[in-house]
Amino acid sequence: MAALDGRTAVVTGAAGTMGLAAARVLLEDGAKVALLDVDRPRLESVARFLRGKLMTVACDIANAVEVKRACESIEEELGAVGILVNNAGILSNHKAEATTDSEWRRVLAVNLDGAFYLSRAVLPGMRKQGWGRIVNVSSLAAKTGGLTAGTAYAASKGGLASLTFSLAREMAGTGVTVNAIAPAYVKTPMVTDQLNEQQRRALLATIPVGRFCEPEEFAHAVRFLCSPHAGFVTGEVLDVNGGLQMD
Repeated sequence: MAALDGRTAVVTGAAGTMGLAAARVLLEDGAKVALLDVDRPRLESVARFLRGKLMTVACDIANAVEVKRACESIEEELGAVGILVNNAGILSNHKAEATTDSEWRRVLAVNLDGAFYLSRAVLPGMRKQGWGRIVNVSSLAAKTGGLTAGTAYAASKGGLASLTFSLAREMAGTGVTVNAIAPAYVKTPMVTDQLNEQQRRALLATIPVGRFCEPEEFAHAVRFLCSPHAGFVTGEVLDVNGGLQMD
């Protein structure tokens, strides 16, 4: 019997490299997985290469109404949600003076509001089951004042860490754990496509382990925090950064 047999999982940003990697390991562990993304064509394309019980849901997680409808359809098809991976996010490299009002609002809406809307929607079902796992994907930027990104992004990921702490404390006695992962420089198009060769080499020189994080390494951190073996871990922000930040 696989570790997550019978559990229903939701992964946001599932059409992207990190979300897809997370969805794959959860499927391998026996979970039924709902893949959420705003990009329907890409979502349906990547889903064809996955094996296991799954469904695709096109959803703008910054829209509370869409989130509510998406969660209702997931529960109807796959059952009550037991695992939520809040992975969806958008990047902003602009510092404060260059950040427009609309950019600020959109980054916060996707990176923070979306995670809140989804968590709020699935928590009652988790509480009823007496078991649940929420994993929020924060960032090294939240811990370093935006070392790896801009002001809006760093603020949104810092807020996500605080949301993690708050929900972890609220749910601690219910069998539901809430944790976060703070990755840096995962090998994704969001990171690699914006770098020329000189920038890539300069960046690698700053990472103590001397390389980027593989998506599968990120996914295995998700796998652990979602597993039955992580029941005594809650309110943790797990660094996956190659030694860039040690605390």
